[in-house]
Amino acid sequence: MVLDGQRGKADFALTPVAKRLIYVNPNTISWIGLILAFLSGVLLYFSFEYHYLLLAGAVVVLASGYFDALDGKVAKIAGKASVKGDYLDHVFDRYADVFMIGGVAVSAWCNPYIGMLALVGVLLTSYMGTQAQAIGAPRLYAGLLGRADRVVLSTLFPIIQFIMIVLGYPYIVVAEYSVSWLEVMMIWFAVVGNLTAVQRGIITWKNLSKKG
Repeated sequence: MVLDGQRGKADFALTPVAKRLIYVNPNTISWIGLILAFLSGVLLYFSFEYHYLLLAGAVVVLASGYFDALDGKVAKIAGKASVKGDYLDHVFDRYADVFMIGGVAVSAWCNPYIGMLALVGVLLTSYMGTQAQAIGAPRLYAGLLGRADRVVLSTLFPIIQFIMIVLGYPYIVVAEYSVSWLEVMMIWFAVVGNLTAVQRGIITWKNLSKKG
């Protein structure tokens, strides 16, 4: 939750737009964010062959994250917040994670096993947070890999990958192994995502123990 706790600081970029969209159904905005997430995954998948798509993918990831934050802001300002909308937002967030991270996971940039572990870490992180709330414990956002962190990293690393390709260093070579910069991101998701899931599980267990 390095960046998730700083979401309030993004209000300056969300509130003016949200006020102009108060007559728009927040679910429509959620759909736009999901479609952009799918598009970003497609762009990142094909970016191994067409490197300029790395930059396009980064921009679309950022746009998807913006719309993901915007729907809730519109719902709050327009007085349209609802349990159904919150549920839809959580479902779309998980699909968006799969689309964005999965696009890299199944691409030539990444070892498929690392990609699989990254997806497991990301999905379990989110599951542990919502499951805590489902069983009566406080909703958890703790950890090093919240959704905002994933969006930022998924925006930065394609740009880094493109820059390093231009500079002639598309891979980090360690002994006989070579790792792309995007694969470094996926390793981070795999390791830190699963550690965050475990951390949230421990916190929830302790919270439940306090209840007796």
